[in-house]
Amino acid sequence: MRDTKESRLLLVLLIAIAFALITVDIRGGEDSPVDGARRAAATVLGPVENGVAAGVDPVGNAIGAVRDSGRRHDRIAALEQENIALKHKLGSDDRNRSRVRELDSMLKKAGAGQYGIKGAEVIAIGAAQGFSWTVTIDAGAEDGIKRDMTVLNGDGLVGRVTTVGPGTATVLLANDPDFTVGTRMEKTDELGFATGQGDRPLAVQFLNGKAKVKTGDRLVTFGSSKDKPFVPGVPVGQVVKVDPAGGDLTRTVYVRPFVGFTKLDIVGVVVEAPRTDPRDTVLPPKTKAVPTPTVTVTVTPSADANANTPDGGGDENVREPGTGNDAGGLENAAPPPDRNGDGNGDGDGNAQYDNQE
Repeated sequence: MRDTKESRLLLVLLIAIAFALITVDIRGGEDSPVDGARRAAATVLGPVENGVAAGVDPVGNAIGAVRDSGRRHDRIAALEQENIALKHKLGSDDRNRSRVRELDSMLKKAGAGQYGIKGAEVIAIGAAQGFSWTVTIDAGAEDGIKRDMTVLNGDGLVGRVTTVGPGTATVLLANDPDFTVGTRMEKTDELGFATGQGDRPLAVQFLNGKAKVKTGDRLVTFGSSKDKPFVPGVPVGQVVKVDPAGGDLTRTVYVRPFVGFTKLDIVGVVVEAPRTDPRDTVLPPKTKAVPTPTVTVTVTPSADANANTPDGGGDENVREPGTGNDAGGLENAAPPPDRNGDGNGDGDGNAQYDNQE
């Protein structure tokens, strides 16, 4: 088609008519004069549009799938990397189950004592400045950790916080020689001070030199002023040795800690002390020893067994009456008394005396 003056004029005229119709349609709203024509066109052309759309949908879906396949592949690769990282972090199933048990036990301890705790993980052992018994945990000032807070786990007292960084903190363990904590004995409430001795049991000095203590007695923390550095009621350990009382003002016992300091992993820092002293409620229930059953066997000889013995009676200590001899084989039996003085005895063998008349 050639570009002529008439064609350009026709194009301008059609555009002007289109704008005019659009203006009239907008101003008319629902009463637009072209609304009827629009509905008629929709009725006629609608099925045609649906048919065309149905025909080209598979093509469009295929194009979309090709376009999205790259993004899906990237997402799958990212998920695989996350899965590998998660498995690496959790470790083996056995270790994971062990950590879950530790966490569960610690939460039960915290619940029993009404301690508000912040969980943490031991990430380093020992301090840079010396050979003291310390560990580093992955919680610090940003997590609300402060100096002189009590640290525990699912077994009992771990130690106290000594230094705090933004994201880490150092914990002095209860078995360190520089560690001392006030203790209270279960039931009797005898007070004392426990001091760490490295890999040996804690040494506890009771304030009462005549305190009645025995092996197996258990101790908890007594608590400090304003609950720092120690909150009350945290299990400490069990008495394994008692020094004999020597008339001193104090009495020393040795306590095996509940906590294994060489295998620490999940710990909790007490950031909120209990409102009341939990006393002995945090201690685990005592295990009762199950007595070993004993069986006593009594053997009773039967009558048949006695009847079959060679002596006919089966009892070597029974003399058969009417014979004058020991039919049962009693070798030391005395002869019947000789009442006639003839040296022949009575002759009846029944221990009856002859008539002396």
